[in-house]
Amino acid sequence: MFYGEYKHTIDAKGRLFIPAKLREKLGENFILSRGFDKCVCVYPEDEWERFTAKIEELPFAKERRVRRYFYAYSEDGSIDAQGRVTVNKDFREFANLEKDVVIIGNRNHFEIWSAAAWEEEKNAFDNEDITNELIELGF
Repeated sequence: MFYGEYKHTIDAKGRLFIPAKLREKLGENFILSRGFDKCVCVYPEDEWERFTAKIEELPFAKERRVRRYFYAYSEDGSIDAQGRVTVNKDFREFANLEKDVVIIGNRNHFEIWSAAAWEEEKNAFDNEDITNELIELGF
């Protein structure tokens, strides 16, 4: 399970240090993909398979755009000897990853956000709204 918030920097070549506790859970084979928001999602291979299996269950007429979105903008990832992953230019542009970034855990994957975008997202959290959402979901 991925959780927590980690502040790091990404260099001009797109290399980003991944904390050891996240690397251990990530494993050797993983996938980088566009997120629903302006972030990059990183899935362990088994979690990516579970995620995409749900997409495959949808009727083709409805899922084709979703498939294109995720499959066209996903790639295999690897960790170098210094514990870094390289985030390609397209992903960096999509998520506005320039220097200061935040890695956040999101249960079965983690997300890479620009520090500014993550700050904006955090400021949108409202305890009462979250409570109401949980109530609506039967929590």
